[in-house]
Amino acid sequence: MKPNKRMGGLFQRRECLVPTLRGCVVLLLVVAGLVVFAVRGAHSFLAVNDPVPGGVLVAEGWLPDYALAETIAEFRHGRYSQLVVTGEQIEHGEPLSEYKNFAELDTAVLVHLGLSTNVVQAIPTPRVRRDRTYASAVAVKNWLIQHGVAETNINIVSMGTHSRRTRLLFSDAFGKGYKVGIISIQNRRYDPNRWWESSEGVRTVTGEMIAYCYARFLFRPPA
Repeated sequence: MKPNKRMGGLFQRRECLVPTLRGCVVLLLVVAGLVVFAVRGAHSFLAVNDPVPGGVLVAEGWLPDYALAETIAEFRHGRYSQLVVTGEQIEHGEPLSEYKNFAELDTAVLVHLGLSTNVVQAIPTPRVRRDRTYASAVAVKNWLIQHGVAETNINIVSMGTHSRRTRLLFSDAFGKGYKVGIISIQNRRYDPNRWWESSEGVRTVTGEMIAYCYARFLFRPPA
């Protein structure tokens, strides 16, 4: 059957398929299944744990004390040559603190917990308005080059859902010639298996998913 043309041949009527009631139910079930799969898999996707052997261990300076204790255990059992700590400026209570950035503060905590001052180094993150993790990675790379550290394996200790974004940005900063691994410490402030049941979990996971998508698809390293 020829199509029914209207308005001087500018438009024509065509038949199209639309879902039946049964089809709508099936589509809704498929969409619901995909949503459930995405929700349940979001945390494990972001909280990736994929270390490389030996080399230099890097601790992000905003880690809580229990994560720093786990960092010491990792350093002692991982045959690392150096532990470096990143961290931006402390903006709350700075006049009352002898430490002006989290790199120096967490380094002091690591030493107090039993780590030797000969193996840990604070590398403060330059003051930046955005992309602080990338700026931290660049600072670490520059320090390693300036001090003649020849290690090409880098492991970063991060927290939960921040881990995948951390590895991505460190890989961008270090470039070819380096192997970048990631060690994810579990966030104790919510249940990672049921993160959607707490406001802390929802804020953390959804926020990190958005941040990771930005870092993965929109972020461009500065010239």
